[in-house]
Amino acid sequence: MKSNVTLISLVAAMGGFLFGFDTAVISGVEQTIQQLWQLNDLTHGFAVAVALYGTVIGALFAGLPVDTLGRKKTLLWVGILYLVSAVGSAVAPEVYSFMFFRFIGGLGVGASSVAAPMYISEISPAKSRGRLVALFQFNVVLGILVAFASNYLLKDGGPNDWRWMLGVEAFPAAVFVALIPFIPRSPRWLIINQNNEAEARAILEQLDPENVESSIRAIRQEHQEATMSDSSAFFSRRYSRPILLVILFAVFNQVSGINAIIYYAPRIFEMTGLADRAALFSTVGIGLMNLLFTLVGMVLIDKAGRKRLMLIGSVGLITSLALVAGAFHWERFGGVPYFLFLYIAFFAMSQGAVIWVFISEVFPNEVRGKGQSLGSFTHWILAAIVANVFPYFANRFGGDTVFTFFTAMMVLQLLFVWFIMPETKGRTLEEIGRSMSKESVGS
Repeated sequence: MKSNVTLISLVAAMGGFLFGFDTAVISGVEQTIQQLWQLNDLTHGFAVAVALYGTVIGALFAGLPVDTLGRKKTLLWVGILYLVSAVGSAVAPEVYSFMFFRFIGGLGVGASSVAAPMYISEISPAKSRGRLVALFQFNVVLGILVAFASNYLLKDGGPNDWRWMLGVEAFPAAVFVALIPFIPRSPRWLIINQNNEAEARAILEQLDPENVESSIRAIRQEHQEATMSDSSAFFSRRYSRPILLVILFAVFNQVSGINAIIYYAPRIFEMTGLADRAALFSTVGIGLMNLLFTLVGMVLIDKAGRKRLMLIGSVGLITSLALVAGAFHWERFGGVPYFLFLYIAFFAMSQGAVIWVFISEVFPNEVRGKGQSLGSFTHWILAAIVANVFPYFANRFGGDTVFTFFTAMMVLQLLFVWFIMPETKGRTLEEIGRSMSKESVGS
C-alpha cells in the first residue's frame, strides 16, 4: 500500500465517507425522534445540531493531536469516535444519551475534516494534489448518498427502523479503523515535528520518487524561514492573508445553505407538498447529484483550477437559489426539486470540491495544523448555527425569505472569489506557503 498514493489517499478519505454518512443520516430520523420524545422546535433543533457542536469542538482542537500525535494516529482515533457514536446513538433510550453519542460522532467529523485533507495534501505530488485531496470530498458526498439510500431502504422497517439507520455506520467505521495502521505517516510532519528525515525520505521515495530531494530541501527551507521569523505566533501578520482567506471561504460555504438542505431535505420537500416517502426518495436524488458533480469537480480541479470552478459555481448557486426563493414566494412548487438538484450540482463542482483542497493548501507547513483547524472550526460553527436555527426561521418567515438570504450570500461569495481568492493549482505547498507569508507581510 505504501507505494500507491491514490490507494493511501482513498484510505484516509474514508474519514470523509463517515463524515458524510454521519452528517446526512440524521435527516431520516429527525422527525421520528421529535415525535417519539415529544421535542419542541428549539430542543429538536438542538438534538439535530448537537453533532455539529461536537464537530465545532473537534475541529477547533484537532490541530493539537495532528501536530503532536501525527496525522495518521489522529485518523485512527477519529475512526474509533465514529464507531462509538454509531453504536451508542442507535441504542440510546432517551434524548439525552442520544445527544451525547451524536456529539461524540461530531467530534470525529470535526477532527476528520482537519486531519484527512491535511494528510492527503502532505503525501500528494503537486500535479495531482487537487484531485487526491478532493477524494475526501468525494467520499463525503458518497457517504451522504449512502446515508440517504440507507434511510430510504430502512424506512417502514418497523418501530425501530430509525435505530438501524443510525447503527449501520458502525460497519464502515470498523473497516476504517482496521485499515489506518497500514498507511504511512506524513513526511512533512516527520521532518517538521519529529526531525525524522530518514523515514520521511523513505516515504517520499515511494510516493513521489522524482522529487524527493527537492521536496526535502523545500520543506527544510520553509521550516528555517519560519524559525528565523520574529512572527512565529499563529495570529500574526505573517499568516494574516491565509487566515482571512480560509475564514471567508468557510463562512461562504455554510451561508450557501448547504447543510440546511442536507439536514432538512425531507422537510423542505414536504413544505412543497410532497408526501413523506416521496420526500425521502427525493433526497436520494440530491445525494446522487452531489456525487456525480463532485466527480466533475475532481476531474476539473487540477485542470481548470480552484478559482475558475468557484466563479462558475457562484453564478450557478445564485441562479438556483433565486429560483427556489421565487417558487416559495409565488407558491409554485413544481420546479423546486429540480432547482435544488441544480443547486447541488453547482455546489458540488465548486465549493464542495474546492473547500478542503484550498484550506489544506494555503498555510505554510509550520502552521498547517492550526490553519486547517481554524478553517474547519469556522465551517462547522456556521454549520451548527444554520442547522440549529433553520427550522425556526423556515417556520417563522417561510422558505422565500430563507432562500433569498442564501442567494444574497452567494452574490457576496462571487465578489470574494473574483477579487480576493488566489489560484493555487500546480504549485507545491512550500511555494504557496512562502507566497502567502510574503503577501501577508507586504499587505
